[in-house]
Formats: sequence, C-alpha cells, structure tokens
Amino acid sequence: MMSRSVFWSLLPGVVAGLTIGCAESDPDTPPVMDAIEQQQALGDAAEAARDRAAAENAATVAAANPNSMPRAAVPTEGLFEVEFDTTVGKFTIEVDREWAPVGAHRFYELVKNGFYNGCGFFRVVPGFMVQFGLAADPAVTARWQEEIPDDPVTKSNTRGYVTFAKTGAPDSRTTQMFINYGDNSRLDSDRFAPFGIVTKGMDIVDKISSAHGEDPDQGAIQQQGNGYLNANFPQLDYINLATLTIDDLE
Repeated sequence: MMSRSVFWSLLPGVVAGLTIGCAESDPDTPPVMDAIEQQQALGDAAEAARDRAAAENAATVAAANPNSMPRAAVPTEGLFEVEFDTTVGKFTIEVDREWAPVGAHRFYELVKNGFYNGCGFFRVVPGFMVQFGLAADPAVTARWQEEIPDDPVTKSNTRGYVTFAKTGAPDSRTTQMFINYGDNSRLDSDRFAPFGIVTKGMDIVDKISSAHGEDPDQGAIQQQGNGYLNANFPQLDYINLATLTIDDLE
C-alpha cells in the first residue's frame, strides 16, 4: 500500500494527469473522480475490510470458546480463589478483579475450562519467577491463543504476585503466567500487570523444581504438549488440578 507521504508527493502529478485526460476526452464523457476522493474511497474500503475480518475473527473465537464472556461484559469487581494441587503440594491464588480486570477474567475462564490441569512448570528461575500456562494437550493451547489487551498496572511485581506473561508487543497476553519469587518491580513499567497473589502455600511454590531452569523449548511444548516434556525433562513439576474454591460469579 502507498504510504501517505509518497501519495501526497505524487498527488500534483496525478491531478495534472487526470486534468489533461479530461481536457482531451469527449465532452460527453463523465469527469474523472478527483484523486483525493479516490484515495478516500480506497481507504474506506480497506477499513471496511478490516472491520469484517475482525468480526469474523471474533465469531471464530466465540465458537471455539463458548464459555468466554464478551469483553464488554468483563467484571471489574469481585474476588475469587483458585487452589493448585501440584506434584509438590498445594497453593492458593486469590484474584482481585479490580487490579487487572481483563487478565483476571481470562484466568477465571481458563481455570473454569480446566486449561491448567496437567500443565508443567516449564520455566523456573530461582529468585526471579516460575512460569507455566502451556496446556498438556497442544490442541487445547491452540484454542486459547486469542490475545487480550493489556491492563493498567495497579499492583507491583513483588514476591507472591501473579502476572500474565507476554511477548515484547503490547496486548499479547494469552495463557502463560508467572509467579514472582522476588522483587521484580522493574517489570511494572513494561505493563506486566499483576492480577492475583499467592495467599497460601508460597513455601510450596518455592519448592517447584528448578532442575531444568529455562531449558524446555516453548515452541516444542506448544506443538507436542506434555509428550515433549515427559520425554526430555524428568525432574519437571506439574499442576495436577486447578480448582475454583471461591467463585464470585456463581
């Protein structure tokens, strides 16, 4: 697509060419549309195409995740709790929806749909964080790859706070999250918004095996699921079951 700066630099020549064409044509021929109006029409058509594509994508996501709540209806108040039964013991995350409403509700939906059951703690860096959130079944991971917009950061990434992981790009959160082991408040300025905190069992979180560090390949987990992890990382710890013990929407 022609950039705006290039378009405006070429516009005088385009208009001149159109004017010459009109002068030399049959007087009964309708005048050629002004170049600016042509460009506006093209822009309107492109915007309409983008809107149609966005609507189609939203419909696809809704069909794949029938329990998802429309974004406009994401609750902004309420508390819920999730108990994680893991291979090293149990811990509880309390979520305050006011802290980061979009991230909090995505977490709620994922737990409600059993997404985290069987997930491995595939990235464990002592003193920094433990990361998880790629499903045991790669087909399940694939169904939840709709990115959600960033929340404002209202809490800091300090010990025990729970935050969605993301790429370097804005609005790139999907299913992966991490629990902070230490003071990682430097992440706040990059819009990593905590949505919950470990209220019980932080000593259990500390025991999650770091034997494999950051060795597991996230792309391989996405493609092969736990088959890849079980075959290559025997000391990895896993989530057996994640359960809503306090459900603020029921």
